[in-house]
Amino acid sequence: MQSILGVVGTSGSGKTTLLEFLLAQLAQQGLKVNVIKHSHHDLQFEPQHKDSARLRMAGAAEVMVGSPFRYAIIHELRGAPEPTLEEQLARMSPADLTLLEGFKSYAIDKLEVYRVEAGRAPLYPHDERVLAVAADHPRPDGLRDSLTWLDLNQPQQVLAWLLTHLKKNSANG
Repeated sequence: MQSILGVVGTSGSGKTTLLEFLLAQLAQQGLKVNVIKHSHHDLQFEPQHKDSARLRMAGAAEVMVGSPFRYAIIHELRGAPEPTLEEQLARMSPADLTLLEGFKSYAIDKLEVYRVEAGRAPLYPHDERVLAVAADHPRPDGLRDSLTWLDLNQPQQVLAWLLTHLKKNSANG
């Protein structure tokens, strides 16, 4: 079983900034980390005049664009349902950890990034799968003991928690 962690929170909470830091640190430690980012918007990867876009628009089910630096597969759903999380994970290469962003309603372990200024209610009071919260304010009273509270302004603290979580999951897996 691969190690998966959802990084959830409202738009503008700092998820991407925190993920950039975590990914750089984990890669520097030699860990292979995949990311699946969910979006509710239409995705545009290439300019409409490029050959790959023209071939996709002409009817190709999938177009792979490859170079000496990277490759990408663009798969047109053409009315088919969005792939499940399990189907998306199956397409990814093996990794030490897969971080998911934007899958807050899924039954997966989660790290919530929360800022009061975002103006939305947090997930952690109602989602037992939120294991830790990275926030820019002190821990409120009355939270369940199993919920770890982290300082969002101290990303090294979040990294330390993540590494401990990853080791614990590896030992249990």
